[in-house]
Amino acid sequence: MAQFSVPCAVYRGGTSRGLFFNEKDLPKDDELQKQIFMQGIDAYNPSQIDGMGNGTSHTSKVCVISKSSLEEADIDYTFYQIGIGKESADSEGTCGNLMAAVGAFAVDEGLVNYDPTERDVKVSVYNTNINKLLHISVPVVNGKAKVTGDFIMPGVVQSGAKYSVSILKPGGGQTGKTLPLGNNYLIKTKLKEYNISFVDVINPFIFISSDELGISGIESNADLSKNEHFLNELEEIRVRAALAAGMSETLEEARQVGSIPKVAIVSSPQEYLTSEGEVIKEEKVDIVSRMVSMGKFHRTFAASGLYCLAAATLLSNTIPNKHSKINDRGEAQSLRIGHPEGVVEVKAALTEDGRDVSVVGLDRTARRIMKGELFIRETV
Repeated sequence: MAQFSVPCAVYRGGTSRGLFFNEKDLPKDDELQKQIFMQGIDAYNPSQIDGMGNGTSHTSKVCVISKSSLEEADIDYTFYQIGIGKESADSEGTCGNLMAAVGAFAVDEGLVNYDPTERDVKVSVYNTNINKLLHISVPVVNGKAKVTGDFIMPGVVQSGAKYSVSILKPGGGQTGKTLPLGNNYLIKTKLKEYNISFVDVINPFIFISSDELGISGIESNADLSKNEHFLNELEEIRVRAALAAGMSETLEEARQVGSIPKVAIVSSPQEYLTSEGEVIKEEKVDIVSRMVSMGKFHRTFAASGLYCLAAATLLSNTIPNKHSKINDRGEAQSLRIGHPEGVVEVKAALTEDGRDVSVVGLDRTARRIMKGELFIRETV
């Protein structure tokens, strides 16, 4: 069977990896584009053996970048979450980790103009998925995005150059409100009622206390994943919250959109072991969390979730707010979030009245892994 090829690059951004396309290299038809994305990653096999994915949610991603028509943005960025053993290319949410790589791609591909003497380039990005403006500070050397540096982030062994991502007015991208169900909301499943906080910042997340679930919140992913009934109950909470927030019209429709909203379990600061056996002391974190993505516990924590959790921690009377030891709810805060592979600092600030989020920010590393031609079966 003959194949055709499409120019493509592979980037790592934070703890995610994805296929990157310049929109001008893709067919105009949206459905044809999605077929290319699904073949490129291999949505069809759970192992993703016939594509560039790796059978995990954080490696089943596609980014499409183009010059922006907006005066305030250099480029537009559209994200797709590709199914794993499921034919889907979902553009409902976004990827916070790959935002750093979007900035790198824009510089590497010459999509932004800048003074060649500059060491850092500010790339303004319009994220079409959530209708938000991002500012990405991209370190450069010899006209390309810089890779090497001394910044270390949990989930990646090698140090790298630091990319700073800021997202302005990040709330309400999917539902129109930062807190579409208020600060707290009762969700009733067949088993019991749960008190949740539904927070729509970057990607919508459902936060639930570990106490409500009868766990400590510092269990390993392997231990948490052993209990199929536990995972099924988290999925029931997820779909019922999606329905309540108006993200779907039926429970079945909510089940079909597995990428958002996501679920995160939060607990108060406590000592715990990372997946590598490192001891994280209680005083080193402001809150501890574990998250579920596409039905599985995330190896680290999605950057979109880090943004959302940091924002939720500052918003009064949410569940993360009650579990955090941050006492000063003033302007800009740097929050230390403990996840399975370590601790991440996330910046967040509220509006002057303290009722909404004005900005969230995160530092990441990024790297171009390869650039070439992606081959696609001609059945597309």
